[in-house]
Amino acid sequence: MSLVGALPFLKPRLSPSVSPGRQRRHTLPASEFRPLNTQDAISVFEIEKEAFISVSGDCPLHLDEVRHFLTLCPELSMGWFEEGRLVAFIIGSQWDQDRLTLVLCITSPYIFLNELYLIHIHVLAVHRTFRQQGKGPILMWRYLQYLRCLPYVRRAVLMCEDFLVPFYQKSGFKVQGRCSITVASLTFTEMQYPVRGHALMRRNSLGCKPPPL
Repeated sequence: MSLVGALPFLKPRLSPSVSPGRQRRHTLPASEFRPLNTQDAISVFEIEKEAFISVSGDCPLHLDEVRHFLTLCPELSMGWFEEGRLVAFIIGSQWDQDRLTLVLCITSPYIFLNELYLIHIHVLAVHRTFRQQGKGPILMWRYLQYLRCLPYVRRAVLMCEDFLVPFYQKSGFKVQGRCSITVASLTFTEMQYPVRGHALMRRNSLGCKPPPL
């Protein structure tokens, strides 16, 4: 069984050396996946700032934008916490166009439940201490499985620099072409993941339960 397949969906993994009955009530879970909230915004921004500024000189989302997304659509984010510490995260929002543009079009995803929408993945970042451990692909896998359980999601879209295209292709994203958005001299490739194109998972199964807000 692969590492990804061995991890329970959105459930903490307890240390095998300590039985659940002997866990102290105040002990933080060894590993937890949950939606982010505004209280996580500073931790999110610190990780994002370190990951992106050294490469591109700027962040995809500034702190006020992080807080805005985590207020408007926290259920479209996911954080990986180890013993209460944020080690990796994804922030997404609803998107109402077929291609990405400079205009951010986000609304609450629960307003029009009869429609199918795109989810724009704005940021995926891993804390520098936890890089090169495969956490990025695992977090993306869990996030995409979660999106498959949301009835209004049609596709997930993102833009990335060319050197990251193989990374996202391994997660199932397909290249759509050159993105119309540029940042200074940086250009990006737009990629999409067909959420509704996959076989639907049973929404009442353990694997399809969304993380609690």
